Amino acid sequence: MSIGHTLLGLLESGPRHGYDLKRAFDERFGHDRPLAYGQVYSTMARLLKNGLVEVDGIEPGGGPERKRYAITDAGVTDVESWLAQPEKPEPYLQTTLYTKVVLALLTGRPAADLLDSQRAEHLRLMRELTRRKSGGDLADQLICDHALFHLEADLRWLELTAARLDQLAAEVTR
Repeated sequence: MSIGHTLLGLLESGPRHGYDLKRAFDERFGHDRPLAYGQVYSTMARLLKNGLVEVDGIEPGGGPERKRYAITDAGVTDVESWLAQPEKPEPYLQTTLYTKVVLALLTGRPAADLLDSQRAEHLRLMRELTRRKSGGDLADQLICDHALFHLEADLRWLELTAARLDQLAAEVTR
């Protein structure tokens, strides 16, 4: 996810302070990984330097000054370009799970046990996401569906790999 583009998109509704941007980001996109304040302010500094945002006002407070950021025309254009660009599909050709299976085979460890424990972990997470989905709003349901579909694909791969484990072992231990 592009944090910069996401913050720019959030600014299109109007100027905001860094704290407000963090809160809006976390509410919409940061359920599982909230944005750190430091990341918000470093990203805003970069966007400011690149002319994509401007300081719309500064408010004195009990602590550091609070800057209110506004998106510039260049920032709006940048967000439009980013939104129009399709995301590159990630084929996951070098996954940690595949590496673990091959290394287990190469070192004489039980790769089938590894696949079984991974299957159990995937199923556990799928149950958790299904519970979350049933109690969530539409945005949460869509996020959970995305994750569930990826986990289902992983499960199919786990089953296929388990079925071909002897053949894979013969190939990697030659």
